[in-house]
Amino acid sequence: MAYFLKAKGYDFVLVNPMHVKKSKELDDNSPTKNDTKDARVIAQLIKDGRYSVPNLLEGIYAELREGVKLRDQLTKQLMIIEGRIQNNIQRYFPEFFDVFADWKGKAALCTLRLFPFPSHIKEMTPEEVLSKWKPHVKRGVGIKRATRLVETATKSVGISIGMKFAQLEMTSLLEQYDLYREQLEGLDFQLENLVEEIPGAKEMMCIPGLGATTVATFFAEVGNIRNYNHPQQLVNLAGLSLREHSSGKFKGQSRISKRGRKRLRKALYLAVRPMVAHNQTFKALHHYYTTRPNRPLKKQQSLIALCCKLLRVLFAIGKKQCPFDGNKLLRGLPQIESLQAA
Repeated sequence: MAYFLKAKGYDFVLVNPMHVKKSKELDDNSPTKNDTKDARVIAQLIKDGRYSVPNLLEGIYAELREGVKLRDQLTKQLMIIEGRIQNNIQRYFPEFFDVFADWKGKAALCTLRLFPFPSHIKEMTPEEVLSKWKPHVKRGVGIKRATRLVETATKSVGISIGMKFAQLEMTSLLEQYDLYREQLEGLDFQLENLVEEIPGAKEMMCIPGLGATTVATFFAEVGNIRNYNHPQQLVNLAGLSLREHSSGKFKGQSRISKRGRKRLRKALYLAVRPMVAHNQTFKALHHYYTTRPNRPLKKQQSLIALCCKLLRVLFAIGKKQCPFDGNKLLRGLPQIESLQAA
């Protein structure tokens, strides 16, 4: 409807439903709710200027939002398929993980495709198992692992009924697993090529620990960075602004509001966690926030603070198209020498 109204030349605004719910008792002191009262309350909020103007994405930003949404759907489906595969293994061959630590490895997947159940493996010798592996797996398998697989299958306590359709289920699940993985790889490649056309995106992807998927999600949720005048607007958009409940001498604990785009907040958090381990600047900042003498933060609080810091960095790079300089983030902090040493 928003795009239709915009195409017809109408001006429109958005009133937060929570504001309507919180303010509907101000005039009549009654919790009554009906369409007439809602319309009156919404009109009053608009008259008072308590509304927001929606940021409708267009062009490459709209493409990115649809692509990121599709990626989330494919990722969710892939996780479901992975869970069903593990469920099948646990029911029919629970000792499989004693031989293979990760069922996604080449040798493990080859085993699941060729002879997934103990009833198949018990009829084979280690040499036959190894000969079946070799055309598909060039490294990491030998006669010792094949022998261990046969011995484990002989002692397995897995279910031994309904094997025909259990194998059909495993074959179907593996085909779906391969399909979703292939689609995800192709989609990631397209998103990376698309996001590189946005000014500042290449500089963002050069930040150690920050991938193309995070940058694509950032622009898909934020849109054109030139529509914003201050990085705090991005912090509010992500729902990372702080809130607290205090009264008199009582001071409540500060928490993030979570009133914003949760996909953006999730992408930032998942990006900051590896950056704390592999990006020297963010690693030093995390060390400082958690060990500073005055009001040190807990580790989780530090990660949230670094999410806000990352948003400000992306805002600056998007505005100026400048390369990332970690020294600028550390320059204004005390104990700079110890930070650089860390």
